Amino acid sequence: MTHFVYYFLVLQLPACNFDTVKIDIHFDIVKIQVFNRYMSTFKTQYHHGDLTKSLLESASFIIKEQGVESLSMRKLADTVGVSRTAPYHHFKDKNALLCALAEKGFYEQEGILNALKAQKISAEESFRNYVCAYVEYALQHSETYDLMYGRTLWKAGTPSDSLKKASKQTFKAWIDWVETLQAENVLPKNNTALRIGQTTWASLHGLARLFIDGIYLDQADLSEMIEQMIKNLCSNPSTSSQI
Repeated sequence: MTHFVYYFLVLQLPACNFDTVKIDIHFDIVKIQVFNRYMSTFKTQYHHGDLTKSLLESASFIIKEQGVESLSMRKLADTVGVSRTAPYHHFKDKNALLCALAEKGFYEQEGILNALKAQKISAEESFRNYVCAYVEYALQHSETYDLMYGRTLWKAGTPSDSLKKASKQTFKAWIDWVETLQAENVLPKNNTALRIGQTTWASLHGLARLFIDGIYLDQADLSEMIEQMIKNLCSNPSTSSQI
């Protein structure tokens, strides 16, 4: 968890008249040191029997720390400690690698949904927990989230068949749950599960994007906005005010 230190410190900086240049330089150094330390450890833990997993984990960390633009097949090979041709045996090119990262993200998102559905709690509480978990996942994995729902793959790139399958499967799991939530009087019944699911998801996605893009930064705002959004989305105002 050490690679989260940089983000924690940045988010916790008070609004004072600091020398921003010195601060940026300081945290850039911290970021580089954490990245290098992680990669040194990563190489020692790498096992040739599971190169695909190692490549994906390393690629995820690279884009989280340095952005998608900085990721290349050559850098990935050097980071993992394999020949520069090795990644191409698993991913045809960078587009295929990014599709695999996005695909992994969709299955993780579906896993979150399934885990919440399995809990022995009310449908209202499950929905509230999912809203919080959805936004939290988007913020903690913002680069992956951009790949899952952004133009890099869906408009500017070429989404793979397996990525399309993963996205459809995750969305279907969501729509099936929306239908259940409608039956439990948590979400409105004035339209189909598909339309209610689409517009409800649009609200979750929109809120996540506001914080990912830096339009909102205050975590207190996030908590209050989540609470209000849940009240807006739920079909019974008296019920939603209690969750």
